Amino acid sequence: MNREERERDLADFLRGRRERITPADVGLPAGPRRRTPGLRREEVAQLAYISTEYYTRLEQARAPRPSREVLAQLARALRLSDPERDHLHHLAGVPPSPPPGPSREVRPSIVQLLDRLPEAAAIVLSATYEVIAWNNLAAALMEDFSVLPRRDRNMARRTFLSSRKAGEGCTLYGVPNTDEFARTMAQHLRATAARYPEDPEVSALVHELRTHSPEFATLWATHEVAPRPTLCKTFQHPTVGFIAMHCDVLDITDRDQRVFIYTAAPGSEEAMRLLSVIGTQRMDVPG
Repeated sequence: MNREERERDLADFLRGRRERITPADVGLPAGPRRRTPGLRREEVAQLAYISTEYYTRLEQARAPRPSREVLAQLARALRLSDPERDHLHHLAGVPPSPPPGPSREVRPSIVQLLDRLPEAAAIVLSATYEVIAWNNLAAALMEDFSVLPRRDRNMARRTFLSSRKAGEGCTLYGVPNTDEFARTMAQHLRATAARYPEDPEVSALVHELRTHSPEFATLWATHEVAPRPTLCKTFQHPTVGFIAMHCDVLDITDRDQRVFIYTAAPGSEEAMRLLSVIGTQRMDVPG
């Protein structure tokens, strides 16, 4: 696509997004004799804090390339989704800036998916390994995440600073030999730190782990970023005992999140059924 084609596409994209927004959507009065579908050009310009003349020229494919700041203001004024915001940047020839930090907002469809897996334990992890959603069976298998403060729902802290430090050996929720999981976690966190270099929470987490966990510091120093998936785990539940589980991971790329789904391996189906009876918790994530 050459420059002229891109400018025409940018103009068409802006016009289409402007026409789908009503004045009520942005708190403006409709007013009499409104013949323009959606917002007027001057209204978009006002919302984006740019001149009407410049915005008009953008829609006519006659304006110079907009700056990153102008694009951010247009995206906000036109209420663009994240994919639409990125598309706007690409049309303008300005690569989109990375999001400020990992998303903790779980899509409603993913929440519904977890609830529709009654025979599987499922959790959603953010890019920093924080448990941000779970279903009833996951709470029964691991722990009631709803009673934990947000800080304690981070699997990286639990792995490198709690279970190993407390003399419990290389275990997490009764799963022995979590060295491979720890290695994978360090690799993912290094990639996360590269994607969100300006996020203070990511920087603080990495600094805390490197400072207080020699194991993490050693893994971090390897600069490995390739994940090593673990397809089978054995949990040792305090009531049910050993449960062999298959683990499948689904990537939610637009949110930089992952869904971990644990299903009973052959021979552990009865243990999972018992687990679902003896105790479950609701999946409500506080603040």
